[in-house]
Amino acid sequence: MEIIRLDGRKMTDRKAMHAYLKRELDLPEYYGNNLDALWDCLTTDFSGKMIILQNPQMVQNQLGDYGDSLVSLLKEVAVANSAIRLILAYPLHS
Repeated sequence: MEIIRLDGRKMTDRKAMHAYLKRELDLPEYYGNNLDALWDCLTTDFSGKMIILQNPQMVQNQLGDYGDSLVSLLKEVAVANSAIRLILAYPLHS
């Protein structure tokens, strides 16, 4: 299983988020840079991926409702596609 670490701090706006996801998740060239396209790509990817989303709160802080939608989508993908696992990694506070 491929382990992919995504850092929520790098998703500063929609354009940056989609470019980052396309690169890190190795999405196809035809990826449409929207959440529907992300859903389509991830629910049909059976290669086996563990996606670790580090700092998911930053996605939500920086992108608002769109960030909330992304986190929800990733959770739903992990339910819909057994080849995708999702771990939300929140920072530890001392």
